[in-house]
Amino acid sequence: MPFLHSESAKPQFTLERKSTGIPGLDDVISGGLPKGTITLISGPPGSGKTILCCQYLYQGVREGDRCLFLTLDKKVEGILTQTTQLGMDFQPAIEEGKIKFLYLNINKKLIYETMANEILSGGYDRIVLDSITPLSEMPIYISNIDLKENINFIEPEEFSPDGNIPVRRLHLHFIMQTLETSTSTALVTSELSHSTGNLSRDGLSEFLADGVIILSLDSTMDRRKITVMKMRSTKHSLKPHDIAIGSGGIALI
Repeated sequence: MPFLHSESAKPQFTLERKSTGIPGLDDVISGGLPKGTITLISGPPGSGKTILCCQYLYQGVREGDRCLFLTLDKKVEGILTQTTQLGMDFQPAIEEGKIKFLYLNINKKLIYETMANEILSGGYDRIVLDSITPLSEMPIYISNIDLKENINFIEPEEFSPDGNIPVRRLHLHFIMQTLETSTSTALVTSELSHSTGNLSRDGLSEFLADGVIILSLDSTMDRRKITVMKMRSTKHSLKPHDIAIGSGGIALI
């Protein structure tokens, strides 16, 4: 008897996702962030970027994920103080080796090597880089890295007419490629001014990331909002959602 093909016989592919830990946000993005992707979190100062990232990692700790928080803008002690005040006590998880907070000094020449070694050697499931802005604007220092072997991710048309590599684009490609190689599910933050038409301060990160989430402030209405602008393999609305920051962190309202 010949084999009869039917629609029900087709294998059903289910994309694995990582919960954001933000009440209401997972519902907006079909259950969470697609596993193995990089999502850009952009917003002006005070919009809640770092809090969102900490909630994401706090959820990861609860789910048994190995987590890493890389910070360039704030000292670790300040972050932990803020999260504890919001009801997220990371200290037990730090002591148990479930999460690592690492401050990267932008003035150190080995910052890239330190960052890449930690990302690639730690076996992390969730990574946060807060923020990508200082890295994208710093001079390039290369140590123990053969530049010729590490610019193959720069397309020929991205070189300037004199053959030089745009510094900002090189920074961003290197960071994104390192995160992709780690196979973690990552968040990177970027400062965003109120007047810009870009989705990041550098104007490039939104094109390199798999997803883009914008946090915004409406001072006239005394409200904060969150908008999912882009998310790979995810059906979502572009509608802004009101959010509140309170005990536990951010929640959609």
